This record gives sequence, C-alpha cells and structure tokens, in this order.
Amino acid sequence: MTDRPTAPDPRPPHPAPDATPDLSSRDPDWWRQAVVYQIYPRSFADADGDGLGDLRGITRRLTRLSALGVDALWLSPFYPSELADGGYDVADPRDVDPRLGTLDDFDALVREAHRLGLKVIVDIVPNHTSHQHVWFQEALRAGPGSPARDRYVFRDGRGASGELPPTDWQSVFGGSAWQRVPDGQWYLHLFAAEQPDLNWDHPDVREDFRTTLRFWSDRGVDGFRIDVAHALTKDLEEPLRDLGDHAAGGEAALVDFAPGTHPFYDRDETHEIYRDWRKIFDTYTPPRTAVAEAWVPGARRALYARPDELGQAFNFEYLEAVWDADELRQVITDSLATAQAAGASATWVLSNHDVIRHASRLMLPPGTDTNAWLLSGGKAPAVDPEAGLRRARAATLLMLALPGSAYVYQGEELGLPEVADLPTSVLQDPIWEQTGRVRKGRDGCRVPLPWTTTGPSYGFGANGAWLPQPPSFAAYSVEAQDGVEGSTLELYRTALRLRRKLIDGETLKWAEDTPEGVLQFDRGDGWRCVTNLSAAPVPLPPGEVALTSAPLEDGHLPPDTTAWLTR
Repeated sequence: MTDRPTAPDPRPPHPAPDATPDLSSRDPDWWRQAVVYQIYPRSFADADGDGLGDLRGITRRLTRLSALGVDALWLSPFYPSELADGGYDVADPRDVDPRLGTLDDFDALVREAHRLGLKVIVDIVPNHTSHQHVWFQEALRAGPGSPARDRYVFRDGRGASGELPPTDWQSVFGGSAWQRVPDGQWYLHLFAAEQPDLNWDHPDVREDFRTTLRFWSDRGVDGFRIDVAHALTKDLEEPLRDLGDHAAGGEAALVDFAPGTHPFYDRDETHEIYRDWRKIFDTYTPPRTAVAEAWVPGARRALYARPDELGQAFNFEYLEAVWDADELRQVITDSLATAQAAGASATWVLSNHDVIRHASRLMLPPGTDTNAWLLSGGKAPAVDPEAGLRRARAATLLMLALPGSAYVYQGEELGLPEVADLPTSVLQDPIWEQTGRVRKGRDGCRVPLPWTTTGPSYGFGANGAWLPQPPSFAAYSVEAQDGVEGSTLELYRTALRLRRKLIDGETLKWAEDTPEGVLQFDRGDGWRCVTNLSAAPVPLPPGEVALTSAPLEDGHLPPDTTAWLTR
C-alpha cells in the first residue's frame, strides 16, 4: 500500500463487468427482507490447496449459495492482514490478501454472484488498522508530536517516567487498551495490540475511508457491514478520563453513563460520520446499503439504522436470548418496535464468527459460563448434539418467519455444532494469548466447512485445513446431506424457498390464546408460525402444514419444534 492519506486512489475505479445497476435497481429496498449468508473467507473453500480458504474457492461454490436460496453474501475481511485478529487487522483496506487472491479474483466473484442474482456485502473495519498499515509504520518512525501520529491515538504515559498507561481503559480482548512503543509513548488499541485505533477527529482518516467506500462501490459491491460501528469517536480532551470501577466493564458499562457520553463507545459524534457516508452511498444507483455492528442498547442502536445513516443495525438481543417463550416474545416485540421507530427493517441473527454456534449454544443451561465450557472441551456441561440440532432447527424456522432481514452464518445450514474441543496448541484467536491463556476465544465457530464425506479436509481443499476439523464433520458435510429428505441442509433450502413465497412485508400479529411455552404469530395471507418451547407436545391450530423443523407426533407439535402453516 502506498501512503495516500488524502490524495485520490492511484488505482482507477474498476467496476466489475456486468456489475449491479440493472440487477439491484429492480428493487432498491432488497435488503429490508433479505436473507444474507455470512462467509468467513478463510474457512469457506480453499481453491489452491494451501489450507486457507480464498476468493476463488468462494466463487466456485456460489452456485451452492444460489441453490440454497439466499439473497446476498457478506464477506468477512479478505484484505491484506497478518491475521492477528482473523483478518480484522487490516493492512490495506483497498486490496486483497495475496493468500486469498487478487483484485481480479474479487471482480470475478462479484461478477459471478450478480450473474446468479446474489448481492455482495463486504466488511469495513473503520475503528482501527493493522500495525502493519503504512500510516502506523510512518507514525512509529515520525516520533512523538508528529502529524503522522495524530492519525492514531498516541499519548504520553503516567508515572515518574511515563511507565504507566495513560488511562485505565481495557481492551475487549483482555488487559490494558494501551501499548507502549520504544520511544516511550503509548497508543490506544481497544482490541489487539496489533490493531491501533484510528483518530476519527483527523480529516485524513475521514477522507481515506470515503475513498475506500467509493473504491468498493465502484467495483460493484452492493453494501457494507460496518465493524464495531459504535466505537469510532473518542473523548480525547485532556486529561483523558479514567473509568474507575467501570474500567473492566467493556461495552456492558455503557449503562453506567448518560447516553452518548462514554469515553470511547457510542458517542453522539459518531453519527456525523455515518450521515457523511450515507451521502456517498446515495450517489450510486441504486444506493449502497449498510448494516452496523453496534453492541449498544436497542434505543441507541436504532440511531445507527436511521435512513440518513447506515439504514440497518444488527439486533443481537435475539442471538443472546435464552430458549424461553416469554423472553423471545419480548425480544421480538421490542426489536420490531425499535426498527420501526428508526424507519429500518429488523435484523435477526443466531450465529456469526464471534459467538458459539447456536446448535451448541442453545442447549447450554441459562447462566452457563461459556468460556469455562469451552475450556472443558464442551464436556462440562455436556451438550447432546441431537438435542442441540433439534433446537437449532426450530430457532432457525422461527427466525426465518420474522419480518426483516435474516443473517445466516456459514455452516449453520449444515447444523454444524461448535468445535469446543480444539486443542490449545492450534488456537489462532488473539484472545487466548492476550488473556494469559484464560479465555479460549472464537476459533471453535471458525473451523473450515466440510463439503464431502471423505478427504484430508472433507472437501474444503485438496490438502488439510488451517484449523483441524473433527471426524464428526463428515456426517454434517454438504455431500452427506444434499438431497436427503429431512436433513438440515434440505430444511434450509425448503424454508428459504417458502419464505420468498410467503413473505408479506414487515408486519407481525401475535395469536391470541396461545398455550404456555408456545410462540405463535401470523404474517399476511394466513401464514402462521408456531414454535413449541415447552416440555410437552401441543396441538396445532387449524391450517395446512407447510413445513416443520421436526416430524409431528400424532398431529401434535413436539417440544423444540417450529411449524409453518398456511390457510
């Protein structure tokens, strides 16, 4: 990457041939009810046999996604990175990691996706860069007080010789959020030390990201997922504020501050950035879409989803809810109301690259210490794979029946469980080392996908995989489930096909006289979703059964099962 803080990108805009305008303009609001499939590129498919997934591997498998019935794919970062944080440490936001391919490979991916009717969303990582980014390397060389250091958050330390961090702020990954450099100053990193935080008060930073958004939009990208969208702006007025008792609270400590006043999370000034971005998105026909990853309370999250900002924000309350009818009903009701108030559509997600896969997570008793569970290799408490898959299938049909966008994480359509017993010797997540090997991290949900029942990596690539796959993955593979009636893969295909036929907008009406422990609601034209979260079978309401997540029992809906009915 060349140093280009404010100058135009030296590489001319290069739209992918046959890119999006005609495709997406038929429905510029496609994102409001879309099913988006998240791809973690390094774990999806390996075309060159080096054990690491790549762009050409994705392109070769796109017909599978089209046949699955999703509307869009979201690519987690594929940019140059040393993988200090799974690719979210970006050394150049306008290029492709050579291990994953080239810009030509990216263009070919977009071209093929659009040919198949799939939209393409890419991850943008605006809170920080890699420490290998040319700006940060320049800042290290330039020294204290230099303009180059102003693009990041450098400060002198406290103590007699500056030996103490400037504040008590903590990293999300554990330990201090400050790292000292050889000349004695400290820089801020809310995540790994290899991910220095940018200073969004600096005009170079704002202009460079405008360039990045245009660069990918010009190549045919339909939308953006904004990583850590709530953390860009900080209160950098001197003296910097300590958090005291709230220092270790992370994002949860937001509740201890007046809205918009936390030193580095969810500050009101952040919304100025996204209003500026929206102006860029709207210069394209159709406008580019965006969704915020903002781990903030619902009312505050809605601000990111306003039409003049990003337009949509992830709803993590559904992901975090326990398997309980009353709690889920409240979460669904509140989420729909929050989205409506913002003029957005709701979003629903059960799994992603940062959380335990829901085929395992939903079976953990409420209050389980998930890190302790991972450290036990998934043995304490033990999770019944069949029971976990049954509940996951029911939760999925419930999610796909809700108004709004559903985000599906790669492998959940196969029913993959968490690989909780990865040996510590293979762990890649920086959380493991940064917490002094106390927290095991997120590798268990990032294990490469199984495509076939045999082979050194179950069809992921010609050789092995960068994280070991358990032997049980053979039975979960695409080959093992393809065309098999009742398989999880065929359940997803059928559900997504029916969803397109039955979808009726963004309204939901809860049914009256619902049995205890049951969720039951109607969509338009008599489409009803019933989920039994109780411990006993329940009778179904009148209607024709269109799909169930598990077989009925004497005409009754068994526990941990969802049914779709039409009338």
